[in-house]
Amino acid sequence: MPKTKQFDEQQILEKAMELFWKKGLHATSIQDLVNHLGISRSSIYDTFGGKKELFDKSFQLYRTANIAGIKSFLKKQENVKTGLRKLFEMGINESISDKEKKGCFVVNTTTELIPGDQEIQAILKKNKATFENIFYKFLLSGEQSGEIPKGKDLKTMAGLIFTFYNGIKVVAKVQPNRKKLLASVDTFLTLLD
Repeated sequence: MPKTKQFDEQQILEKAMELFWKKGLHATSIQDLVNHLGISRSSIYDTFGGKKELFDKSFQLYRTANIAGIKSFLKKQENVKTGLRKLFEMGINESISDKEKKGCFVVNTTTELIPGDQEIQAILKKNKATFENIFYKFLLSGEQSGEIPKGKDLKTMAGLIFTFYNGIKVVAKVQPNRKKLLASVDTFLTLLD
């Protein structure tokens, strides 16, 4: 008779995501996972396939949640410039209040595994394209409403927003000065005037 799992896979994935986010793939051992998740090695291998597979699933969970969260946030914004400022402000506040200074799991993974991991590189390129498309559509709505002047290269601006947002998350880990970071955001947003 097959053994029944005594744990919730989704909860395990969330806990694994927290650990990988904090330590990275290479610095997280199977024993770290056993200790943090409260399940056996065999359960990790039987359910997820191993450390790398568990990392991949955790990383997917993070990206999916991030994409859904940003889409939902931007959808609720009535004003594009104000909405972008709020988005940056939220990112800054998250970074500054994070006592562990984890930053962004995607940025951390990029710096840890690129170059070298072609599979992750493909995933990261797709993630970047997804976010740039989200930002492009948001900017386009601002152009259509007359908030952003016509004639701006919105696709390039969308890429710049992605780059700047990730950069601000990194800088906030090193220099958690909210006032200075927001001043940078305000200067950046003048590109939309």
